[in-house]
Amino acid sequence: ISPWDLLICLSSRKNDGTGCFQIEDLHHLELFQKVNLLPEIQHFLCRKEGLCQITKAFSGLQLPIVTPECSIQPGMSWASAASNVSQDSKSTDKIHGSRPSNHVSGSLDHKDILKAQDLSVIIKAYVLVTSLTPLRAFIHSTTTVWHPPKKKHFSVKLQRFFEIFFRSSSPQQAFNNMKEAISKLLLMTEVFSESSASGPNSFNQCSQCFQMLTFDIGFGTSIYPAVLKVHENFDFQDEDESNIQDQTLKELLFEDTFNFLLSNESSTASFIEALQKIYGSTVNKDGIYHREDEQCLSLEEINSMITFIKELKSLGQFELLFPSAAPQIKTLLRDLYHMVDPMRQLGSVLTVHWLLSSLLEQFQFMTKEAQMNPSEWGSKKNSRNSSQTIMKWLQPRNSSQENASPKQNVPSDFRKNHDALHYSSKTKERQCSYDKDTLSHIRQIFTSPQLDLNPQFNPKIKEYYAEVPFDMVTVKIGAEPSNCQCQVHLDEKKGPSIANHPLGLGLNKVIVLVTDDSQPSPQVVGSYKITIYREDRPSLPLFDDYMMCGFVQDCGSRIRPEESCGLQPLSREYLSAISQTMFKTCEAGDTKGQWIVPCLSCSDNRTCDWREITWQPHGCQYAVLAKPELQRCVAGRRILFIGDSTNRGMMYYLIERVNKTLQEWQKTHDVKCYHNINEGKTFISYSYYPQFWMSSNQRPTFEKALEQLLQRSLPLENTDQTVLVVGGVQWLNSNHLQIIQKVLSRENLSNILVIIKSLGMGFHLPVDGIHSLSQAEIQNLWNENLVILDTAKNFGYEVVDTFVITMGRYKEFLQGKCGCHFHEVVKSNPSEESPHITMTLSRHYTLGKYFGSQSKPSQLQDYATNSQSPYHVRGPINQVYSEILLSRLCASKRELVST
Repeated sequence: ISPWDLLICLSSRKNDGTGCFQIEDLHHLELFQKVNLLPEIQHFLCRKEGLCQITKAFSGLQLPIVTPECSIQPGMSWASAASNVSQDSKSTDKIHGSRPSNHVSGSLDHKDILKAQDLSVIIKAYVLVTSLTPLRAFIHSTTTVWHPPKKKHFSVKLQRFFEIFFRSSSPQQAFNNMKEAISKLLLMTEVFSESSASGPNSFNQCSQCFQMLTFDIGFGTSIYPAVLKVHENFDFQDEDESNIQDQTLKELLFEDTFNFLLSNESSTASFIEALQKIYGSTVNKDGIYHREDEQCLSLEEINSMITFIKELKSLGQFELLFPSAAPQIKTLLRDLYHMVDPMRQLGSVLTVHWLLSSLLEQFQFMTKEAQMNPSEWGSKKNSRNSSQTIMKWLQPRNSSQENASPKQNVPSDFRKNHDALHYSSKTKERQCSYDKDTLSHIRQIFTSPQLDLNPQFNPKIKEYYAEVPFDMVTVKIGAEPSNCQCQVHLDEKKGPSIANHPLGLGLNKVIVLVTDDSQPSPQVVGSYKITIYREDRPSLPLFDDYMMCGFVQDCGSRIRPEESCGLQPLSREYLSAISQTMFKTCEAGDTKGQWIVPCLSCSDNRTCDWREITWQPHGCQYAVLAKPELQRCVAGRRILFIGDSTNRGMMYYLIERVNKTLQEWQKTHDVKCYHNINEGKTFISYSYYPQFWMSSNQRPTFEKALEQLLQRSLPLENTDQTVLVVGGVQWLNSNHLQIIQKVLSRENLSNILVIIKSLGMGFHLPVDGIHSLSQAEIQNLWNENLVILDTAKNFGYEVVDTFVITMGRYKEFLQGKCGCHFHEVVKSNPSEESPHITMTLSRHYTLGKYFGSQSKPSQLQDYATNSQSPYHVRGPINQVYSEILLSRLCASKRELVST
């Protein structure tokens, strides 16, 4: 049949489960054709083998579903869940928080579970998933209820069921718990299917496919649900047990579903209005968007968002399940993607999630406005030029989209505009040559903002240099080949021809590769190198007439909107107060504080001496250990680090401080042991986690990585002579801390010293190839960081709060796409002068005129001048939090000495 819009096929119970159609049937669907088949959901949620895959992949999290018995069983067994679900609220929490330590091995049939006496009630929740990636899901307002082991059942509104069944506790909370459990399972399915999408068994995704699901959900005496089974269609009672009410419910559900899927509601005008509000855009009479930051959306993403608006306007008897405004669900979404995708390669998915969430907020806001002034919202004036304005947002993202045929089932004016926006060397005229002498050349380099290249560009010159000011943190670079059969790629053979590059402080290198695409396998025939030097903050030299200024956050990125940003003048009273505490040692690594810097005026950051900036905790001071004291502190200790490159930077800082040299250095991405620390008196080991370059099903879990590190570092004492330092940029969450506690308890190492490095600033730049956090996501890091710090301290661990230290200086990152590195290891050059960034934690200059002849705190030796050290760890921000790490590492040793 052709053409068609909607295909629904329902398998009979009597056909041995044979499907109506196969996944292969989905390969050639048009953009707007809808089919009731989401293979990923059917495989991962409705099949035992798929559930086992998800359970194994997210072994650190407890799935809110009763899992079948798997060969490696990290989840709950059928039998144990049936008993657990009847326990009180506290014990049922275990089902959702951490997995039970003892599993009851069981292979009970689903019908046996339904007869379990411990389940007070079982309901069927009917869920319609209209998109898996990004997830859009809706729950029907009607449910079927029965009390096992009785077969008698009845239909009722969901809201009414919770009001009656949980009238003595919390009906709304129980309802929310059920919706959260369903959302959690669907999100895990999305994330797992996305993370394994490049594998050999990946599913061919269909942008308009949907799935009708039935969740069998059991409740005991608590308000926490257990999902017993997920059916891949709307599931009803067996025909021989059904009655007239069942038939009525069946017809009602399908009628509501068809009305929802085939709605004639117009959504384009609402979508345009919401999009304008999200981006603060305005449309001129010519229908053209004018905005600084171009957001490129594919045709599929545009269609997904327009469909979402249409769904919100056509809910009928359905209620929105996801996107969700619940903070815990938003955090779970982010944590799950970070768990399987630490390098943000799936960042575009999170971007669309953010867009859908923003659209939901705007739609709800506009709906309230419409209720107050119904004549305005959705009127014809808003729909003017709507198709044209949408097209301004349609831009190809990569070659696969560039070369894709745009002949989907879309309006002709839509298609015409979309075609016009596709940039391709085949359709756009360009000046090029077929002369073989030009094979290795590029014709021109494009940069935005414009770079002043030195020397001036010439196709025969292969190396260029440019300098940029401190405030330029990214640059867009592109190039065009001279030869018609060649292409250009940035940084790697399959890289893009144009990309946004982050600019760390100091030297940055961009490689432009020229490939000959006339061969079946393109060959690199030429390369160009652009070195870009980004200057430090503009800084005035020492001066006498200055004032002291302090700050916690920069006004360019307000993490805490309710608090002040930028430089604030410090009063004499404050300076006098901190002078009284200069010799009081801080007792924790997360003591609140601020950056302090001398300036001529706190209203102009260009008048400050940024070389003398220092971190000042409130009411105390972090001790800076001299080399002999530090060596005594770490003598006989075994110090284990596990985390990403930011954790590794702290380790190398420690090694250089203890040895006064750094003899070897490498970007270790495995387990590395160092026996030559402190003249052989100290052992240090390091494990890189997470191993983002491996596929998610092969990547070691955090638990396995930690166990391996402990094994490689034996023998270990169960005292503070053994130290474990854990942390990274943004992958760490409270679940990892629970795993640490569990593993250390199992290995009889509960008494060792654990130090948690908290989150750090990063992934805040619009850079190609990785996910960039929105401002709302960056602000949410503050709350996530507090949870990590509180959880760690509750476990008795030491902490180093790196987030509050890095958030105000987020522009001062060094090389790396993530914008998260505040250290770099460089080769030492004995002929160089000492670094102009003073490696000191003292404030003898900045506070001197307030403290008079008071003796000054100890100063860090500038070990960069050690000509015997082949390498040096550079970075003043890394130095500050690394020194705090050393102070926590040696706090117990100092207490013993003082007593």
